[in-house]
Amino acid sequence: MSRRVAIAGVALADPGAAGGSPIELIGQASRRALDDAGLRPGDVDGFGSTGLGALPPIDAAEYLGLRPRWIDSTAVGGAAWEVMAAHAADAIAEGHADVVLLSYGSTARSDIKRGLRTANLSWGARGPQQWETPYGHTLISKYAMAARRHMHEYGTTIEQLAEIAVSARFNAAGNPEAAYRDPITVDDVLGGPMIADPFTKLHCCIRSDGGAAVVLVAEDRIPDLPKSPVRILGAGESVSHVSMSQWEDFTTGPAAVSGRLAFERAGVRPEDIDVCELYDAFTYMLLVTLEDLGFCKPGEGGPLAASGALRLGGALPTNTDGGGLSACHPGQRGLFLIVEAVRQLRGECGPRQVPDAELACVSGTGGWFCSSGTMILAKG
Repeated sequence: MSRRVAIAGVALADPGAAGGSPIELIGQASRRALDDAGLRPGDVDGFGSTGLGALPPIDAAEYLGLRPRWIDSTAVGGAAWEVMAAHAADAIAEGHADVVLLSYGSTARSDIKRGLRTANLSWGARGPQQWETPYGHTLISKYAMAARRHMHEYGTTIEQLAEIAVSARFNAAGNPEAAYRDPITVDDVLGGPMIADPFTKLHCCIRSDGGAAVVLVAEDRIPDLPKSPVRILGAGESVSHVSMSQWEDFTTGPAAVSGRLAFERAGVRPEDIDVCELYDAFTYMLLVTLEDLGFCKPGEGGPLAASGALRLGGALPTNTDGGGLSACHPGQRGLFLIVEAVRQLRGECGPRQVPDAELACVSGTGGWFCSSGTMILAKG
């Protein structure tokens, strides 16, 4: 990198914004993130957004009154925001932009209640998906089938997977913005309604509204920031498959590549990490991501979760806000992972704060282990 890059501001829109619109959530989160960074809209010369309107990110930029000279609308599912943040860091490093705003908003939950969309997405029936969609092969069934393979291959138990949901809820208790904060047990998870064998309801992420924004800046802006910056040490991205028939091994995903690249570029190791924010649309997604990133060996994700390591106070506090399983999941949660990681490294998380957190690993997953973006962030 010719210029160092830091995250200068982060923010969320008000949770549970039923009645609003995605663009309003983008606006609210963006204003708050710029305020957090001590910057104004006129300072922004780079913008990234996806998942909204016919011309993302142009429609959102127009709404915000921006005329950026650098844009990105990478659409790779939940990993989009880690990938976009890496692209933004590269652009800033090379002088293509000085201040980049990334922003996202979704009213996924409200839209279902209004009858504007169905709860189950078909993901289209053209292209590669035409061979799977007619048989009812939904997104959750793809994860369920992969989970069964991991259970067969390594002896992973449903109780170990359930502990991932229990740990997420344990962490959510300290987050006043989390959608669900009441404690749950492994028996609660196992006793819930079956969604797709072996997943009961609590193995699956919640559906919520939400908005988030992140501001990245070049190093020459750092001395003027009102808050301590969070440095981007390294990042990596990778893709795997769309068709299940093209996924060579159901027990590993593209984070095995993006994670290796991120750690190598950051010059740190998994054992150096203080806090993790990892995409958890389903309990199995988180388990495999832990293994792929090198926090444990293949097949050891279940015992790691069962040990309580993922809870606040554990050996590897993960998804400290409650994650997509308990805090929020408005569609593409990757940007929310970055927000929480930055707040942890700044020491702003109150009762859910990880003591002396200096290094964070953030990793987003898109589709059904189709894509991955991983970032290593550092305090100050």
